[in-house]
Amino acid sequence: MLRRFVVLMAAALPLAAADVRVVEEIAAKVNGDIVTRGELEQSIKDYEKAAREDGLTGAKLQDALKLAQRDALRERIDELLLVEKAKQTANINVDGDVARFVAQISTQNRLTDADKLAAWVQDNLGLTVEELKQRKRDEFLSQRIVSQEVASRVNIPEADMRKYYDAHQTEFVREERIFLSQILVSTEGKTPQQVAEAEKRAKDLVSRARAGEKFAELAQANSDDTDTARNGGFLPGGYKREDLRKDIVDAIFDQKKGYVCDPVKLSPPAPPGFLILKVEEHYLPGQASFEEVKEQIQQFLAGPKVEPKLREYLTKLRLDAFLEIKEGYVDSGAAPGQDTSWHDVAQVKPQTTTKEATAARRRKYILGIIPHGRVGLPKPAAGAAAPAADAAAPATDAAAPPAQTPPGAGAPVKP
Repeated sequence: MLRRFVVLMAAALPLAAADVRVVEEIAAKVNGDIVTRGELEQSIKDYEKAAREDGLTGAKLQDALKLAQRDALRERIDELLLVEKAKQTANINVDGDVARFVAQISTQNRLTDADKLAAWVQDNLGLTVEELKQRKRDEFLSQRIVSQEVASRVNIPEADMRKYYDAHQTEFVREERIFLSQILVSTEGKTPQQVAEAEKRAKDLVSRARAGEKFAELAQANSDDTDTARNGGFLPGGYKREDLRKDIVDAIFDQKKGYVCDPVKLSPPAPPGFLILKVEEHYLPGQASFEEVKEQIQQFLAGPKVEPKLREYLTKLRLDAFLEIKEGYVDSGAAPGQDTSWHDVAQVKPQTTTKEATAARRRKYILGIIPHGRVGLPKPAAGAAAPAADAAAPATDAAAPPAQTPPGAGAPVKP
């Protein structure tokens, strides 16, 4: 098992709780950021948890964990380089994606206020809401830059996509689902006269939407649900009939794409107010058409072609980056010929960082990023050698209790 260690800040003083500070050993430096040993340990724990949940046991689980351990540093360096590149690209903004993700958690788990959301995230993921947002922001940034710089340049002929569709039509039989956007006009704490005014305002917004004004712009300017308002009112995820309350089903579920319903007066346990809903998409039960699933097929067929091109792209990012890797750690995606050796300690400091400083960067654990087109367990990198897990451990290491393992940040949120 990988070990943590403690450093006494003042060796001459008696050993006491106030004199001991837990630090993280730095495994690599990536431009202006660092990768710590603790992050790599946590990534392996998260991976093992996910693998067990996928049903891996015995020899297959052990083989998968060996690959995860070998590639843990590679994955973390990949992530840091992709996130940095995405931040340098002016047209990439994922704030809306992050907000929709958080809204989806709230919707699926009926979390009606910020305090309930914070408690749920802490209890189920072991994170603060801000830490969760940071994880998802980095994940979305990485996915977006991969899609823009790599996947978009992989061409799949339409004839190939149609051939796949014709041969796998049973894969595209789906349940009925509806996709919605909303505007909430709140009446919480309002007098009867103010409630009447709110209803009049809601009806006016419906009229404006039906007259052709953009629903997303109306939501951004008028919805009292700030989390969805900034995303044009969009509610992430498709809903089945049984997912929604009866009054919502009656108002919207049998309508076609583009329909805007009359204001629905909300009743407990929903917060008081008037809800306006627009049907963004309505998938009927049965066989999906080729046009409806064309993009999905394209992404699937592009996967095998994207992976090698992604590694080429990441190699280029490495060659343009400042990288130093401490002895005993191996980047299985290293660029050929690049010098990433750890230089003289006197010139390159520190070799450790406090755990508090690591947390302050909100990079407490490694992200479980799955680049576009990549599924399943990580594949071995050709010719890569597995790092010696304990080779870099200092002689003064002291055993520490294992950290609790929260569920992986990239895993789907279960209601």
